[in-house]
Amino acid sequence: MEHKLSLPLSNSAVRELKVGDSVLLSGILVTGRDAAHKWLTDRFIHPMETASPEEQRTLTELRGLLAGGAIYHCGPVVAGLETKQYRFVAAGPTTSTREEPYQAEVMKLLSLKAVIGKGGMGAGTLKACGELPAVYLHAIGGAASLIAKTVQEVLGVYKLEFGVPEAMWVIRVADFPAVVTMDSHGNSLHDGVRQHSATELQRLLA
Repeated sequence: MEHKLSLPLSNSAVRELKVGDSVLLSGILVTGRDAAHKWLTDRFIHPMETASPEEQRTLTELRGLLAGGAIYHCGPVVAGLETKQYRFVAAGPTTSTREEPYQAEVMKLLSLKAVIGKGGMGAGTLKACGELPAVYLHAIGGAASLIAKTVQEVLGVYKLEFGVPEAMWVIRVADFPAVVTMDSHGNSLHDGVRQHSATELQRLLA
């Protein structure tokens, strides 16, 4: 089944999504990779240092942008850095498993309804998907330039000091394609593939 969805997402819209469904997302989402997840965790979830007033303002703005929204595991290639007329040249997904130690708590901190990446995530994220509710969306690996064409506008950027790939880019997308591979009902396509592969391996070795 294909769903055309607008961000932010409601609980009922999330609950309707099932593993294997295709989605076309439109609206505002924010990119975030290792540095962003670690910063959010170290400053606000398990504080190792007191957040500065500027960091507190950034969190408040991110919460406003991402309540009911989506974070995208993406290290984009961005043009226009000198003029600040930003434009995404490539916007492919990065491997999500690196964010597993942080993801569930970040989802709750920001009231996320979707996480977008590639390769799937673990039990902690799947549990959070059931609780919030939320979904994990698998974007198309190897299609960075095609995905960039769905980015209609770069609205801003946070934490650019992390570097362009690790910064938190605020983008408006139209018909961003993805597939639900972890839903809010406890189902994970990634777990199913791993289990099937393990069974096949044992069969071949027998």
